[in-house]
Amino acid sequence: MTQTIAPRARNLVLLLIAAAALLLGGAGPASAHAALTGSDPQQGVVVDKAPTQVSLTFSEKVALSDDSLRVLDPKGKRVDTGKPANLTGTTYAVQLHSGLPDGTYTVTYQVVSEDSHPVAGAYTFSVGAPSKTSVSVSDQNAGGGVVGWLYGFGRYVSYAGFIVMIGGAAFVLACWPRGSGVRSLQRLVVSGWLALTSATLLLLLLRGSYTSSGAVGDIFDLNLLGQVLQTKTGAALVSRLLLLAAAALFIAVLFGAYDKREDDEKRDLTFGLAIGGTVVAAGLASSWALAEHASTGLQTGIAMPVDVLHLLAVATWLGGLTALLVTLYRSRTPIERGAVRRFSDVAFYSVLTLVGTGVYQSWRQLGSWSAFTDTTYGQLLLSKIGLVVVLVGIAWISRRWTGRLGEAADAEGESDAEEREKAHVSAGSGGGESAGGATGGGDGERAAQLARQQAAVETAQRKRQRDADPQRFGLRRSVLAEAGVAVVLLAVTTVLTQTEPGRTEEEAKAATSAASSSAADSSTGALTLDMSFDTGGEDGKGLVRIDIDPARVGANEMHVYVERPNGRGFDVPEVKVSFTLESKSIGPLPVVPDHITTGHWSASGVQLPMAGDWKIAVTVRTSDIDQTTVSKNAQIG
Repeated sequence: MTQTIAPRARNLVLLLIAAAALLLGGAGPASAHAALTGSDPQQGVVVDKAPTQVSLTFSEKVALSDDSLRVLDPKGKRVDTGKPANLTGTTYAVQLHSGLPDGTYTVTYQVVSEDSHPVAGAYTFSVGAPSKTSVSVSDQNAGGGVVGWLYGFGRYVSYAGFIVMIGGAAFVLACWPRGSGVRSLQRLVVSGWLALTSATLLLLLLRGSYTSSGAVGDIFDLNLLGQVLQTKTGAALVSRLLLLAAAALFIAVLFGAYDKREDDEKRDLTFGLAIGGTVVAAGLASSWALAEHASTGLQTGIAMPVDVLHLLAVATWLGGLTALLVTLYRSRTPIERGAVRRFSDVAFYSVLTLVGTGVYQSWRQLGSWSAFTDTTYGQLLLSKIGLVVVLVGIAWISRRWTGRLGEAADAEGESDAEEREKAHVSAGSGGGESAGGATGGGDGERAAQLARQQAAVETAQRKRQRDADPQRFGLRRSVLAEAGVAVVLLAVTTVLTQTEPGRTEEEAKAATSAASSSAADSSTGALTLDMSFDTGGEDGKGLVRIDIDPARVGANEMHVYVERPNGRGFDVPEVKVSFTLESKSIGPLPVVPDHITTGHWSASGVQLPMAGDWKIAVTVRTSDIDQTTVSKNAQIG
């Protein structure tokens, strides 16, 4: 039976790890956690006089470098001067050269949000009249590429290492003190420490490139590393490394000296290790809470302690689950039923803590029920909730197996006694033979070989005994299933921490919509229409926005903007517009706008001969064969 289960276990674990890698690999670049909510000049606007500065407003404070804000003329030459500065609150500006000529200018920005994630984007405005520009802004993508993928992988490994190290140590202290002498548990906890330490060093090296150029060659740039050390995230990573040095001492005491103490000394040492370990674990959890989502937005004074509790509860539950799995499959010492039942109780209270802290975090990051389905963060959170429900369901099955394990205690104890008696008789017999061989031929090597054979036989007996116990066998299977779901859950959580919170996304959309409405109201009869499209092909979804000014009879200025679902410019191969006044049988009047820059087309002198309810149709082609036409009616004149 063991030979059958082991390959299945390995295959299941490999499959789930592959699923986690797929989630991480498909996550793409980190979504912006600070959103651009306003600008002056605004996107797509045509101003009569060249501005003296460009200002950008974000949804939260951001960190700037000398090249964070750039303004480029139609030839791609920089026209900004001096360093970007904070005007007020979350508004930042860069000064421009005086006497800028007419044409279309491109504003690019790359900043770091207050919760440590890079934010990049670009837009255009025109002076006098729109013109063609050589600037391409399609590559404005922060946190992507090889460096972005490595950074996401490092985050996953750091979370996994933290969970395994803290949860494994807590399992030994709170549930199975005898486990401090089990080598498989020692290796598990040490592996968690090594994983967290290695991942933290990797993140520290990657951080500079991740938030700036994204180039692999900049990973070992000492200047960038020096800049990182002066940031909030850099300080958090260094603090984590210092706390890991203290954690190494804790692990050495727990597994190196604990098992050799007398009972009275063990009780005192357990108390000391529990207090010290809790302080170190809380400090490590704080290195995430102080630098990421919990450190910005609403109620940070409450959110950060709640985040620490959430991380500790996750580590206690899932890390303890991993320790139990390793013990059931790898330990030569059968785990006591009391230890399993104690872990079941610890896991129950950990889940209660997770539910309480998770509800608060969900409210804080989403802000509305609609954000569950209307934002990427909400959709990922729903996936996480579903996985937690599945995990709790499997945990309930494990809890039932634990109860049956207790019912089988007496029979198991008698079986253990019989095995020990057999092993004792076998050892006496083997010892006699070894002694005879040593006396007759002085062959100590043969005696050692017999001792190894005896140990192997006893190990095989214990393994057969564990596998023959249906309660223990059922517990092993359910715990393995729990661990597998936990691997995928951790991957979803890692992606979630790199995704823009739903509340921020909705606030940014509302601010952008309000700005567009304000701009439309401030101009005489200006009209803005938004239409979603789907050409049906790969990468065929997006939004087309058409601005018509002054939306009156006669000549009009028209701008067409095509955006991806994430709000970035979408450089489709072709855009065509037509106007039809069906009540007067006029049209369709075709208009082919000129391509200005990525995601932006414009046309001047668009003639609309009569007032009325015009049908405005936009044809978008995303490939050689994929195109669609969307339309809306609007009042002209």
